[in-house]
Amino acid sequence: MTLEWEQVIVDAADPAALGRWWAEALGWAVVDDSSDEFEIRPAPERLPGLLFVAVPEKKTVKNRLHLDFRPQDQAAEVARLLALGARHADVGQGEQPWVTLMDPEGNEFCVLGQRQG
Repeated sequence: MTLEWEQVIVDAADPAALGRWWAEALGWAVVDDSSDEFEIRPAPERLPGLLFVAVPEKKTVKNRLHLDFRPQDQAAEVARLLALGARHADVGQGEQPWVTLMDPEGNEFCVLGQRQG
């Protein structure tokens, strides 16, 4: 059996606004901006993507799935994401080498430190 990872679905109050934020944060291309969903990908024909869909309920608890990113310069990337509208998040992680942030709708993600070895 062969599976291809197509996308990660992200529930959103405002799919277009959140999708645009992530497109800017990641430097990804918008491939679908229809009225009921908003999809971005690393490049138009490259997978996987992030698909933002409207849901009526607001986020209430910590995500059970989150994205991790490993930049070349953690401090610079955290500063850039905060300037775009991300916020620091405390999910009980304590002192760690990664930084936990939230997107504008409160979805947690981590900015990792430099890879060791």
